[in-house]
Amino acid sequence: MGPLSARLFLERGRPKSDRLGKIRSLDLSGLKLLSEHLDPKLLGRLKQLQELDLSNNHLETLPANLGLPHLRILRCANNQLGDVTGLCQFPQLEELSLEGNPFLTVNDNLKVSFLLPKLRKVNGKDASSTCSQVENLNRELTNRVTAHWEKFMATLGPNVETEKAQEDFVRSAVKDVRYGPESLRDFTQWRVRMISEELVASGRIQGRETDVPERRPEARAASKPRARLVALKRPDDVPLSVSPTKRVCASPAAQVEGSPAGSDGSQPALGLEPLHFLQCHSKNNSPRDLETQLWACAFEPAWEEAGNPGATSQTVATCGGEAVCVIDCQTGIVLHKYKAPGEEFFSVAWTALTVVTQAGHKKRWSVLAAAGLRGLVRLLHVRAGFCCGVTRAHKKAIATLCFSPTHETHLFTASYDKRIILWDIGAPNCDYEFQASSLLTLDTTSIPLRLCPVASCPSAYLLAGCEGGCCCWDVRLDQPQKRRVCEVEFIFEGSEASGRRVDGLAFVNEDVVASKGSGQGTICLWSWSQTWVGRGSQTTVAVVVLAWLQWSPTELAYFSLSTCPDEGIVLCGDEEGNVWIYDVRHVLERPPAPPATLQAPTQILKWPQPWALGQSVTKTMVNTVVANPTFTYLTALTDSNIVAIWKRH
Repeated sequence: MGPLSARLFLERGRPKSDRLGKIRSLDLSGLKLLSEHLDPKLLGRLKQLQELDLSNNHLETLPANLGLPHLRILRCANNQLGDVTGLCQFPQLEELSLEGNPFLTVNDNLKVSFLLPKLRKVNGKDASSTCSQVENLNRELTNRVTAHWEKFMATLGPNVETEKAQEDFVRSAVKDVRYGPESLRDFTQWRVRMISEELVASGRIQGRETDVPERRPEARAASKPRARLVALKRPDDVPLSVSPTKRVCASPAAQVEGSPAGSDGSQPALGLEPLHFLQCHSKNNSPRDLETQLWACAFEPAWEEAGNPGATSQTVATCGGEAVCVIDCQTGIVLHKYKAPGEEFFSVAWTALTVVTQAGHKKRWSVLAAAGLRGLVRLLHVRAGFCCGVTRAHKKAIATLCFSPTHETHLFTASYDKRIILWDIGAPNCDYEFQASSLLTLDTTSIPLRLCPVASCPSAYLLAGCEGGCCCWDVRLDQPQKRRVCEVEFIFEGSEASGRRVDGLAFVNEDVVASKGSGQGTICLWSWSQTWVGRGSQTTVAVVVLAWLQWSPTELAYFSLSTCPDEGIVLCGDEEGNVWIYDVRHVLERPPAPPATLQAPTQILKWPQPWALGQSVTKTMVNTVVANPTFTYLTALTDSNIVAIWKRH
């Protein structure tokens, strides 16, 4: 016998009655219920039930046909729901609570808005913000599926079997019809399949809007706005939420200065189109805030799209001031914004975790780590919308952090206390909270600025660009020492034995490192393998230089460089608001001789001027620039609180 019974219903039901059919409100919260415990036959006896509380249980789905035709209020907070389509069995639902379900995403928010036409409140808030988005998506998807149907039918031969053709059409529509940002792909595919099946069932192909139902029959009455579902709020932090994007300038014409990539001039300029210029980190959302410093950005790896050929990420996280923003590059929409009053975020990094639910099912989480002035590391479950862990990592500010590319739970943090610590954040517990533990402590002689696991052996060695130079540590966990000093310090041509700041560091491929800061006006490409082989027992080693790249002659520091290893691209901003772009594939294939010859950039992307901000920004610095792995989108951060996004043609 399961935990639910008629006797329990009578005890927990209101008003008090000796008959199930008279109960209007039922509290089943905190009973550790699983989905299989919800017996449709037993619940179906609650003919007049209008309010049901299923919060604080272990539900992963809602069984179909629960038989509650008059249900108006449903509370399912703090469960493990991963699907909301079962809610369509409650067409009279007016109030819904789903916070604290970590596997629900913004796609599920849109599905809820579509499925429940009478919904007025979501998580205690007025349901008004997602209706227009759902309606616009639905209208455009309907038109696109209908156009795809007409094109598909025109290609069919006279002897094609109808049933097979219909099945092929649905499959091709789900695969080929796309609209909206990639972050909403789950919702749009869900609607495309639904629209396609309705179109096939109708048997008609004429008329895009008259013959294709825009909504399910039970959802046609929807005329009220809907709201985004707000997820679990942690007491010490302001939760992630959809924030209105502040557009400083809509795609102004960018000035592009093309230059040959080298003496042979063989590398053509790359076509980049400006998409969005956003001001989303402002204090109190003020458009006049041109002083908030933006520090770092990172693209979310395309884990969820790994099965799709050519999949790429278009979601980028940016940090600056007290906020972390997650932005869809195609639309410019700020998908989520996380604030921590009193913090100043300096660095962000992504990882993906495999989480096992209490029912034994595996789920994939994208987790964003953010850290800064207060020495705290916050772990953000971005899609679900809450902070699921805060770790006191250092007593002083954290300058940068990065996840290990081979161990998804291993996180390096580098601090102004001149220490680098390797943490194992572990897997979240049953309450979806993390308990991080330290594995290694690496001592530095100066402040670490950039971290870079060695591409060919990331579990064995870590490079760091520091105020005093470039250093390397042995980070193998099978070694007994848990506190280690720098094993090798790398020096560069023309520098003294040590003491030169390295404020830019990244691998271009598994062997070639790009570093900046050892000399004014240059970026150095050097070989890890050749340098490491020649070190012997020395603790100070000169790098084997492959090429020098021409860069700005500025004396200013802390302009971070980045790379796109799959594309052979090196990127760096400068003090004039420019983005220097280098296509170094020819250098990787055949290093030039002698390497002392400066290689010119492939192109210099000029910052658009002037800005239309009510008050003009006459000059800005690009201190960080990052592109996604396929170099489809490029994001640059400035010292004047502007996030700029370009797209490659």
